[in-house]
Amino acid sequence: MLTGGFLDELASAAPTPGGGGASACVGALAAALASMVGNITANSKRYAAVHEEMRAAVGRLDALRADLLHLAELDAAAFKPLSEAFKLPADTPAQIAEKDLALQSALVGACDVPLDMMRTCASILDECAYMVREGSRMALSDAGAAAAFAKAAIQGAALNIYINAGWMTDQALAVGYTSKAHQIIRESGSLADDLYEHVAATVSGGE
Repeated sequence: MLTGGFLDELASAAPTPGGGGASACVGALAAALASMVGNITANSKRYAAVHEEMRAAVGRLDALRADLLHLAELDAAAFKPLSEAFKLPADTPAQIAEKDLALQSALVGACDVPLDMMRTCASILDECAYMVREGSRMALSDAGAAAAFAKAAIQGAALNIYINAGWMTDQALAVGYTSKAHQIIRESGSLADDLYEHVAATVSGGE
């Protein structure tokens, strides 16, 4: 996924991949980096007491990384019906009604996918917390970087929810999506900040 070709597509004028797909890839990088910390720890005799749990954590992170790469594909797929809905004619009352129905239906998918991304990245942050706490001190900065990446991915995915919910005519549905996004940002953002600050202070000699 994160190849020169993907980055060229991302930089092009094509609407996909966009912020959603890029956020999923950043989240996948967070998972991969946290997995690296786990693998380093699981292969160090010094941390023999946590080898079993480290390997289990790496297994969970590998699954979360795969989930995010799949969500990147789903994000691009969810954009297609949304784009098609915006292009529908709206010259008659019947056409306006048909367009609105198609648009509102497409907006649900366009919010569901980034919300799943946010939840997946929140799970990655939980694993990052374990890596910061129990992982090899030689890879502590990598665990902190993984937490920072996961937070960035959560924030990026949230923006997709906010913009798509803004087009919804069902205000209760829109508020439901934005409220869930706000909660994840609040809870996971706070965790990510705590992890980053702890790692930064430790590796710079502040703790």
